[in-house]
Amino acid sequence: MNVGFIGIGSMGSLLIDSFIGSGALKPSQITASNRTISKAKILAERHPGLLVAASNREAAFGSDIVFLCIKPLEFKKVIEELRGTLQPHQIIVSITSPVLLSQLEDWLPCKVAKIIPSITNYLFCGATLCMFGRRITDADKHLLNSMLSHISTPLAIEEQHTRIVSDLSSCGPAFMAFVLQKFIDAAVEETGIPRDEALIIASAMLSGTGQLLTEGGMTPETLQSRVAVPGGITAKALALLDRELDGVFNAVIRATHAKYNEDLEHVAVSLYGKEVNGS
Repeated sequence: MNVGFIGIGSMGSLLIDSFIGSGALKPSQITASNRTISKAKILAERHPGLLVAASNREAAFGSDIVFLCIKPLEFKKVIEELRGTLQPHQIIVSITSPVLLSQLEDWLPCKVAKIIPSITNYLFCGATLCMFGRRITDADKHLLNSMLSHISTPLAIEEQHTRIVSDLSSCGPAFMAFVLQKFIDAAVEETGIPRDEALIIASAMLSGTGQLLTEGGMTPETLQSRVAVPGGITAKALALLDRELDGVFNAVIRATHAKYNEDLEHVAVSLYGKEVNGS
């Protein structure tokens, strides 16, 4: 199996590193192109045998699966390049959430799918969220899920839920890291504990908490009840958090959805023009 990657920014390079590191793919099975070709050459030095393509068409030609790891407004240019090269049996996999499956199927003659990876895939854990176009067969789904299962737990979702599941799975690690950072900052400021020490302790705590919520079978509610004794220190702090954070994550979700809706509109205008959206 040959796999092409178009775009090797943060997430594109993470996927390549993870697929190779997990044994899902050998470097010789991968061809990569990038707007800045020097980045592709650096990646090839890190993974000897990986092929650097001089163009997007070259990366796609002969590949069974082609990952599009590009920004929303780059899509029209890239798919215009590819539409004359791609064959019906090939699978295009987009990792760009505001580009819809129906739009890809309008523009391309091949099979299409969409995934939402996560930075947690770098350590072969977390979820990869999967959506499949109408031309994808059960055999294609099996192929993609087999690849992705090396680096994650593949989960099929409905495209209409793209944004909220992305918030939870893909953006979530950054949100939780931000909360942990603020917790550590406060610990250092209030008590003088060395920051390195606080970071080690808090990071180990977060890792263990994640295991309790997955392998341990606990829910967030049961975990809190097991730790917090009524009238105790933890219970008092949880009551303060409940007051102070009331509505915060609702506002976070509204903000991500507002940006997503803007991106949806911009992509549609880019691909079809304003008149398609009634503007």
